Amino acid sequence: MNTTDHPSWIAFARNKCIARGTPREVAAAAKRLAGDDALVFDAQTSEPIEIDLRGSLAAVLKRLPDEPSTDAASDQSPSTPAHRTAGRPRLGVIAREVTLLPRHWDWLASQPGGASVALRKLVESGMRANREADRVRQARESAYRFMHAMAGNHAGFEEATRALFAGNLDALQAHIAKWPRDVRRHAEGLAVACMAHDGESSTSGGASA
Repeated sequence: MNTTDHPSWIAFARNKCIARGTPREVAAAAKRLAGDDALVFDAQTSEPIEIDLRGSLAAVLKRLPDEPSTDAASDQSPSTPAHRTAGRPRLGVIAREVTLLPRHWDWLASQPGGASVALRKLVESGMRANREADRVRQARESAYRFMHAMAGNHAGFEEATRALFAGNLDALQAHIAKWPRDVRRHAEGLAVACMAHDGESSTSGGASA
């Protein structure tokens, strides 16, 4: 599932969708319309989002996380130049521990550019090869996460979950037909996106076979 530079949130209160948009728009609606009854999610991943709604609207908005900037120049302040090691390009790499068997280290050391370059190439190759499968998995997890949070106690939840993971949209729609309208519509939208990605993945896989 693709992330965006500008996050989109969605908020529900008592099973009714009260807002969808930027974090500021959704937080303002939650403060104005629902207060502590608001349930807020990332609209793409369905991860729950905690908003501190205490105090004035200005105070609520001030506590929100900063939105990513689209200005590439803002990533590097001119007053605080980044330290650069001579002869090494600034790649934004992050050093972390990697545990491998001796034969793996031996193979990596024999590759052009050494272990770090070889590992980056392997990861990039894996990301490209599994892009569609990852999109399907992330979309399905998002749909399940939302359904569990908003309708885990509703009739038909277990059956709808099985239909979701089986890729059976008709069965899923039948099992959630009596859910609250806004919850049902959003769940359907997430499920449709998940199954559309799955279809694209299957088509591309068949074409390459």
